[in-house]
Amino acid sequence: MAQVPLSIKIILGIFALALTLALPTKAAAQSNSNGWEVCNETSYIIEAATGRYEGQGVVVEGWTRLRPGACSKVIEGTLRPGIHYLFGRSSTAHRGGRKVWAGKSKLCIDPTGSFAVENIPDCAIMGLEDREFRPVLIEDDKRWRTSFTETEKRTLEQASAAGVQRLLDNAGVFSGQIDGYLGRKTRAAIGDFLTSKGLNAETSDADLMDLLEQTAIERARNVGLTFCNRTNNRIWSAMARRRGEGWESRGWWLLEAGGCARVIDEPLLQAGLFAYAEMETGEGSIRKLTRGSDEFCVSKAKFAISGNEACEEAAYRTGQFVATPAPVNRRLVFEFFERDFGDPIDAS
Repeated sequence: MAQVPLSIKIILGIFALALTLALPTKAAAQSNSNGWEVCNETSYIIEAATGRYEGQGVVVEGWTRLRPGACSKVIEGTLRPGIHYLFGRSSTAHRGGRKVWAGKSKLCIDPTGSFAVENIPDCAIMGLEDREFRPVLIEDDKRWRTSFTETEKRTLEQASAAGVQRLLDNAGVFSGQIDGYLGRKTRAAIGDFLTSKGLNAETSDADLMDLLEQTAIERARNVGLTFCNRTNNRIWSAMARRRGEGWESRGWWLLEAGGCARVIDEPLLQAGLFAYAEMETGEGSIRKLTRGSDEFCVSKAKFAISGNEACEEAAYRTGQFVATPAPVNRRLVFEFFERDFGDPIDAS
């Protein structure tokens, strides 16, 4: 896998790191070979799946792991010009649930591990799930490059640095601005982290990212509020809690069938947490949580709303939230089951 390293060197006398961002010769050479190359210009570790036509069908393959600032050939050799498909999901190390890079073309995937399947109309028959892939028009039979991006446009070098920044924050090592430029304090935090792991300044940035990812995943298990979807359908979840003298509701976190998302990232010190969810049915309708007894405001788009009164007057709508059990040892896992949802209603 090609990547853009951050050559990190610690100057022990002044406890600082000199950082050089460079695109290696190997990556440049790979980019000139034939095939479809996918690059990660985001600050997230991404797992990518692709689809391509073979004969009369579409073959779907996954997962290719891309560190921030890295590129990888997902198809080697001569290309077949025409529509291909691409889907990406963020690593579970990142907070706030999985971010996805998607489109509108539904293809089958195995969310649990590596796979290569021929797409069929009903994914569930093979124990698979459908995801909405982005169509990619490849117009050259030799070389093509497609990139995952965020709102902020970044070079591969900047994406690599931003990825380190995000992982430092997710792992609880250092919290700062995710802008793709590593300052003195951030570089010092990297040095302290490597030292804590018994590693030296010559540790590659690929290894650094992998270590930070592992640390972030482990940290997620030990604190905060996690929602888990124990149904066979995709659901959108929200939470509410007391903030200062009032209340706050936040959403949405996408939970795939069988998936989980961490929605509060700090230790839980008290009770007073509430959960809400709406289930997709695949038929243009939704199923709402039925056993809720506490009202909070929700919105159609992603939201963070202060207060829980007069929701409709503020152009929101009211959701019936469920009180969660009290946290234990600073953490809580709240599960949504099929029995928790009512009959389908019109999603509009």
